[in-house]
Amino acid sequence: MTLQLSGIHHLTAITAQARENLKFYTEVMGMRLIKRTVNQDDTSAYHLFYGDGVASPGADLTFFDWPVARERRGTHSIVRTGLRVRSEDDLAWWKQHLKSQGIDSGNIKERFGFPSLEFEDPEGQRFRLVADPAAAESHPWEKSPVPAERQILGLGPVTISVPQLDRTARVLTEVMNMRETRTHPARERTGEVHVFSMGEGGAAAELHVAVEPDLSFAGQGAGGAHHVAFRTQDKAGLDQWIRRVTAAGLRSSGEVERFYFTSLYFREPNGVLFEIATDGPGFAVDEPLETLGEHLSLPPFLEPNRAAIEANLKPID
Repeated sequence: MTLQLSGIHHLTAITAQARENLKFYTEVMGMRLIKRTVNQDDTSAYHLFYGDGVASPGADLTFFDWPVARERRGTHSIVRTGLRVRSEDDLAWWKQHLKSQGIDSGNIKERFGFPSLEFEDPEGQRFRLVADPAAAESHPWEKSPVPAERQILGLGPVTISVPQLDRTARVLTEVMNMRETRTHPARERTGEVHVFSMGEGGAAAELHVAVEPDLSFAGQGAGGAHHVAFRTQDKAGLDQWIRRVTAAGLRSSGEVERFYFTSLYFREPNGVLFEIATDGPGFAVDEPLETLGEHLSLPPFLEPNRAAIEANLKPID
């Protein structure tokens, strides 16, 4: 049986305003803060994880809190993150909801295979809400200000921009076993988009690759994305991916233990950072599901430094 990724695991972005970020994603977007922790490679920075009511894999939108300037937009980067809702009626609800919160959005229309609504958060993070009527059961957060039936189901297609397709496509298909399932012609603001599907496919398992040779090189910063992660079921699967990526000659991190999941990091040929992460053990491994995100959680290897880490973090509530 061919080794397969099952979809998007999480998307990690950058904020320079952690307090405002927490307020926006919980109070406006209605997502649950499922883990309040730190960047394991830079413990001076929060790492905030937002998700659904039960912290499902594939629903995680995460942020590093770094005091950096705004992103310089361009190619060689992740340019838009999909968030799934159930229907076009939900998109209409979200358009009015965002307007009531002072957030502009585009028109609801078909984009790259799905009815969609595009908007940006207050720092310029780019999103596309997509209607996904084929989505599996939802896990709403009971304390969300967004009605249960309107809440975000999870991540949808993630879009990356590259100046040339060929080398990226080879890694996606020959190394990562994705399938190129359709192509959309260039539009006024987007180059030709090639859709690559994982596993059973669908909105939760697509990577969109926009080919934009006329754009300059992006500069990472607040309002931009840091990396996109893809799902593998368990450690045995990750071990196979490590061997496969190594055999392909791609430089990688090797196995990285994140406690809540185990990861492999590498860059595709145009420089976009990819991660493959296990579905488990999950975010309830060190705190009750009922109280996820209410207190600072640290993996065991950082726990001895808790006092120093907490002293270096600014309050965000």
